[in-house]
Amino acid sequence: MEENYVSPKNYVTSERYKALEEELHELKTKRRKEVAALLQEAKELGDLSENAAYQDAKELQEALESRILEIELFLKDASIIRHSPKNNGKVTIGSKIEVENIEDRSKAKRSFTIVGSEEANPLEGKISNESPLGRAFLGGKKGEIILVKTPQGEVKYKILKIA
Repeated sequence: MEENYVSPKNYVTSERYKALEEELHELKTKRRKEVAALLQEAKELGDLSENAAYQDAKELQEALESRILEIELFLKDASIIRHSPKNNGKVTIGSKIEVENIEDRSKAKRSFTIVGSEEANPLEGKISNESPLGRAFLGGKKGEIILVKTPQGEVKYKILKIA
């Protein structure tokens, strides 16, 4: 890894941060104990080289430890979104925006919330700050026309509201 490498921030809402902390606690306490018990039971069955229950328990343990590490690393670089509606009227991470496709007014107005990639869920209107759509809206102001490059071509949106 280069010396000048700067880890990107993982933007999350305080609710998502708390949920990840709770999941981590659950995995480190309850789930680790459960997996340890499974390993112990499987060891007691005898020959480990041909013991399917032991192999399954080891795979479960590896997956558990992998998820624990994933959450720990994510939280280490997490930055809680502290959105303020007073961001000089600009779209920032945490902004809730209403936009309109100005080239196809038959499409309904759409609402989005700009979130970090961990919370992105386009079906719920939560778009990542790293997505082409999210990146295009960042820094935009009410009334501004934003050009978004998509795989289907360029689309123009007008920002109607920023909250």
